[in-house]
Amino acid sequence: MRYKIIFSYDGTNFNGYQSQPKLRTVQSELEKAVSYLNKQTPTSVSSSGRTDKGVHAIGAVAHFDLNINNTIDKIK
Repeated sequence: MRYKIIFSYDGTNFNGYQSQPKLRTVQSELEKAVSYLNKQTPTSVSSSGRTDKGVHAIGAVAHFDLNINNTIDKIK
């Protein structure tokens, strides 16, 4: 099932949104969390935009697919 998320973040401690090898990024942290929800299956998160290092975001939108069926409350 596909899920849409709307989220905000403080980018101070991130190297931007997009995944980069050996750097902490918003996308890589989101994908770790979503993969945990997806029974440890690597899961990609597709976003509507990106930010640079240290930039914050409000109302960012992304989606991901889960192989399991869960209620929204359980996912939260």
